[in-house]
Amino acid sequence: MAQRARIKIASTDISKVIQVCDSIRDIVEKTGVDMRGPIPLPTKKLKVTTRKCPCGDGKATWDRFEMRIHKRLVDMGVDERALRLVMRVPIPEGLNIEIEMIEA
Repeated sequence: MAQRARIKIASTDISKVIQVCDSIRDIVEKTGVDMRGPIPLPTKKLKVTTRKCPCGDGKATWDRFEMRIHKRLVDMGVDERALRLVMRVPIPEGLNIEIEMIEA
């Protein structure tokens, strides 16, 4: 069986995710490795509701805050040169990348 590299990318800033996906796509096009993705995964929405008034008197008004976590999944064929180039991609602050090897 052939091995594949599965790259999971997650961040709260969608522009950073797109930037890293584009740089991985450029590397794959240069090396000629087969690639699937970037596959958008469901966006996780973390919601927090807090009371505006700290003392509890007055109107019951609330602030609603939301943080969205955007995720992408990229599968690419295993090529030593391509994986080394992917490892050298500059990762912006606040972006999480996981690379794992899977059997295809």
